[in-house]
Amino acid sequence: MSDDKIIKILFFGDIVGKPGRYAIRDFLAAKDYSDYFVIANVENASHGFGLTEKNYNELSEYGINCMTSGNHIWDKRDIFNYIDNASKLLRPANYPAAVTAGKGSFIFDFNGVKIGVINLLGQVFMNLVDSPWKVVKEEILKIKEITPIVIIDFHAEATAEKICFAKYCADLGCSAFFGTHTHVQTADESIINNMGYITDAGFCGAKDSVIGMDYKTSLNRFLTSIPERYEIADSSSIQINAVEVAVNKDTGYAVAIKRIFCSSNETEEEKSQ
Repeated sequence: MSDDKIIKILFFGDIVGKPGRYAIRDFLAAKDYSDYFVIANVENASHGFGLTEKNYNELSEYGINCMTSGNHIWDKRDIFNYIDNASKLLRPANYPAAVTAGKGSFIFDFNGVKIGVINLLGQVFMNLVDSPWKVVKEEILKIKEITPIVIIDFHAEATAEKICFAKYCADLGCSAFFGTHTHVQTADESIINNMGYITDAGFCGAKDSVIGMDYKTSLNRFLTSIPERYEIADSSSIQINAVEVAVNKDTGYAVAIKRIFCSSNETEEEKSQ
């Protein structure tokens, strides 16, 4: 298939704090990704919880075209001051109708190609939200009236829920499905019924950590059951977890998928900031 028939999607797993933001910055600067539609889950980008406007603007400058989120999207107070004007940012579409701030899906125009993206929360072991099953069907049908390319970030805890929901989305004609939230990249990338799939894309941040957070803080919470503020891990090694999917522009079918896992040491400049 000729390259002019293909649109490339690059999806980054949950960005965790400053190490994750810098990892994304350096990864995107190392190669020309101008022909990739770049998506990143940003709900942990600002010190592990939520997203500030400053960090939203920072990530936009790095070349991210769409930012998805999850259950931590509301953790920073200033989110309500800017989310309605943040054209790249999505919050889960299946929050109750009373939640009017932000948008849960959007059709992006990228290099002349229209790409629909939907962000959803799972229900198992998660916050109380509306059914993602009903919402996703409605959103997919609306998007497919305009474009055959539909991308989903399903922010969920339970593996079984992610797998079953993904199969449902594949039956509805989705192009790519990325699970997020658990911060551990799964080795099950595949194409299901013409849809690129991975149960969890993983995370971008400090490699020597507990899913991006400081080990000792995490350990104390498990040993004592006493709430303690999580801190971002201070690590000289950072990791990138991402997934590439190639999609046919005309059909919306995924034709290739590749999982990315890489790590590197931070520069002295980054350590000093």
